[in-house]
Amino acid sequence: MWISSSASGNNGVNMAEANWYVVHTYSGYENKVKANIEKTIENRHLEEEILEVRVPMQDVTEVTEKGVVKQTQKKMFPGYVLVNMIMNDDTWYVVRNTRGVTGFVGPGSKPVPLSADEMRPLGINGGVVTNAPKPKVLVDFEPGDTVVVIAGAWEDTQGVIKSVNAQKQTVTIDVELFGRATPVEMY
Repeated sequence: MWISSSASGNNGVNMAEANWYVVHTYSGYENKVKANIEKTIENRHLEEEILEVRVPMQDVTEVTEKGVVKQTQKKMFPGYVLVNMIMNDDTWYVVRNTRGVTGFVGPGSKPVPLSADEMRPLGINGGVVTNAPKPKVLVDFEPGDTVVVIAGAWEDTQGVIKSVNAQKQTVTIDVELFGRATPVEMY
């Protein structure tokens, strides 16, 4: 048993036990995994144990070859899905055995909940989603430079610049996330 539920007035479930966990999926299966978990939650009546499933997205401004600027959404972490759940044998089994899931992020087979510091860059503050404004900043950086993000959802995150796109006014940096280097595009 991962966590034993305390007998409370909520069908024996203590909502304070819910945490955010990271689930690794096959690349490109994130939305399908999210839909499959949500369907299983409904079918097995696990709404009080698996509270939310999320594929973190970010707004991206793209410039087409014809110079047209368009706003799109892009997955922040391809290959990952976030699940807010009470960890127990049943919920672990449901999520872990969902088609497209390769496992939970954590040492061995033990899922590790996200800390508040890890949740902040994702725009999740105590379970509440916040959307920080993205300030426009002119930059003079080069690949290989180490930078610290000073505003937005990634504030106080340190990373190494992998590439600079002057046309889109973005840089891609590698940040340490879930125990591995993950590329993130910044404005």
